[in-house]
Amino acid sequence: MSHIASVAAPILSFDNVTLGYDRHPAVHHLSGCVHRADLLAVVGPNGAGKSTLLKGIAGFLRPLGGSIRGKGLGRKHVAYLPQQAEIDRGFPLDVFDFVAMGLWQRIGALGGLGRSGRAQVSDALAAVGLSGFERRTIGTLSGGQMQRMLFARLLLQDAPLILLDEPFTAIDTRTVADLIALIERWHGERRTILCVLHDMDQVRAHFPHALLLARTPVAWGATDEVLTETNLTRARQLCEAWDETALVCAPATTRRQQPRKGAHPA
Repeated sequence: MSHIASVAAPILSFDNVTLGYDRHPAVHHLSGCVHRADLLAVVGPNGAGKSTLLKGIAGFLRPLGGSIRGKGLGRKHVAYLPQQAEIDRGFPLDVFDFVAMGLWQRIGALGGLGRSGRAQVSDALAAVGLSGFERRTIGTLSGGQMQRMLFARLLLQDAPLILLDEPFTAIDTRTVADLIALIERWHGERRTILCVLHDMDQVRAHFPHALLLARTPVAWGATDEVLTETNLTRARQLCEAWDETALVCAPATTRRQQPRKGAHPA
């Protein structure tokens, strides 16, 4: 969807945001907007702050500086998919019950699923190709099957804002294609999607807009304008030069980040 058409409907606004841990910034001075129905790839070198940004949007990290504002968004309006490494696969839970957790926002943790809820879980599993896996324990799944299950849970959350952290890492090609098709379906439903990715070919093929991070924003806008060799080289250089012990900058009105060429305007 064109940002020209959606410019009147920002769903997220970043105002000079700094995010980090123990007062050490991991994302520094980010300003701009994400518009409703955007399909945005978040890219950058390892350690660029991409996962940290998604955690900040999801509400798991409070900004060290600046603010993140979501228009009409509460926790139940945001679906967040962490990296697989953050999920405890040893927990004794079967696939059906894990996916059913996607309904908790609507029925409550102690609410019964009922016939309708069970049907929704079955439909979500069918949509990701996991019919027949209902009583498999999550620890027995392959990487691709695990990711399909996680996407089934996202389907049930039915959120207008979807955050995906490296959803295609270490999974087979067929699963990647199926999950990209599901992302494109969500986009067609005018949901807003932010996806952390490393594969630039995937970004260029499927994501019309990109945010290039290197602890600080390098470029934000149309993918072909963001993923230039100049911008990618600058991102690598910035990450290599980053001081891991740096403290958060003191607030100063004169230090507001200026968008670079290709940056998404606020």
